Amino acid sequence: MVLHYLPERPEQPDGRAASAQPVPPGARAGFVVGKAVGNSVVRHRVTRRLRAVVRGELHRLPASADLVVRARPEAGTAASDILRRDLSAGLDRLLGDRGTRS
Repeated sequence: MVLHYLPERPEQPDGRAASAQPVPPGARAGFVVGKAVGNSVVRHRVTRRLRAVVRGELHRLPASADLVVRARPEAGTAASDILRRDLSAGLDRLLGDRGTRS
């Protein structure tokens, strides 16, 4: 998997978040699972597994952070514990010693 991390959401000049929608508090995560991962059944299964794995690690990110998880083709056959291990290792590399939320 590939992680894209934005530690702080950009603000508009009037002080609001960049989107027109009200932004809920806390870190957010998004998922990209392309056709290379598998057919639609496999892609949805991978997305569900990634969502569950990320939910357990989201507390490590600052409240203003955005994380995008891009699944690589091997995620289609990977078990949840492998996805969890890979996500944890990726976050360790991204966050270093910043891995605790204030």
